This record gives sequence, structure tokens and C-alpha cells, in this order.
Amino acid sequence: MDATSREVLWGQFGAAIDMLENAIRACPDALWSDRARTPEFWYLAYHTLFFLDLYLHDAVDGFAPPAPFTLDELDPSGVMPDRVYAKRELLSYLEHGRHLARTRIAALSAETAVQRCRYGWKDVTHLESLLSNMRHVQHHTAQLNLLLRQSTDSAPEWVTTSRSTLSGE
Repeated sequence: MDATSREVLWGQFGAAIDMLENAIRACPDALWSDRARTPEFWYLAYHTLFFLDLYLHDAVDGFAPPAPFTLDELDPSGVMPDRVYAKRELLSYLEHGRHLARTRIAALSAETAVQRCRYGWKDVTHLESLLSNMRHVQHHTAQLNLLLRQSTDSAPEWVTTSRSTLSGE
């Protein structure tokens, strides 16, 4: 994969992460853990970040999210975290995911792009995993923006391309 393709891929993936960050930052405290909303804003943001992290790894085996997060999100019975995660915790997790995505895309070559990622429920190439991951982030960011619009009559605007370059500038 050439440098231009990696920059374009990062520009769009980074923009999806930027939009998720904007939605998290825009969430008022009253909405963050409003139990009248299902799913709760914080949980939907957490779910998105957990799978952003997981899908930036090659497989479930050996994957562990950073503390204080656990693997409970993979429990098929739908175990919820034992507490509401604070906005600052999720913003830190977002930076972790942004760094992983940038590193993964920067290292992408024609050879690694077609190598397999195996998660148990899907077996895809690295490139397809990145695109699917970006779509997952976009899907849930749209849900978060809808929750914001419904509760505050406002939501962050569209981000055309990442605020930062692939090199991190």
C-alpha cells in the first residue's frame, strides 16, 4: 500500500475518531448516564471504543483493553460494566484507539493489508478490518449525535478529514 493510500485511509478513519471525540465532548452531564435513554450515552461511547481497540488487533486471543476496562464487553450474556465510566476515562481510551489506528495504518503495506485477522465471529483481511472498524465507529457516532440532537437540539458538525496527519502532526 502506497503512502498516499495510507494518508487517505488515515484521513477518513481519523475523521471518524474525531467525530466520536466531538460527540463525547459535547455530551452534557445530564445526558451522560441518563437511565431513561437506552442505551445510555456513556455505554454506547464505551462500546464503540472497546471495539475500536479490539479490531485494531489481529485477534481476540491476547487482546486486553487498558485499565480500568475489562473483557466483559465480549461476554455473550450482555454483561454491563460494573460502573459508569467517566468522560475523561473514555476520552483517554479514545486517544489510545487513535494511536493504535494511526500506528496500524502507518505500518500497512501491500503484504500486511491482505493478511488475516481472526476474531471468532469474522475472518477478514487487515484492510477490510480497518474499513469495517471505521464503519462501526461512524455508525455509533451517528447514534450518539442523534441522542445529542434529541436532548439538546444540537450535535457536532461533520468532520471532513482528520485533524491530524498520519505522522501525528
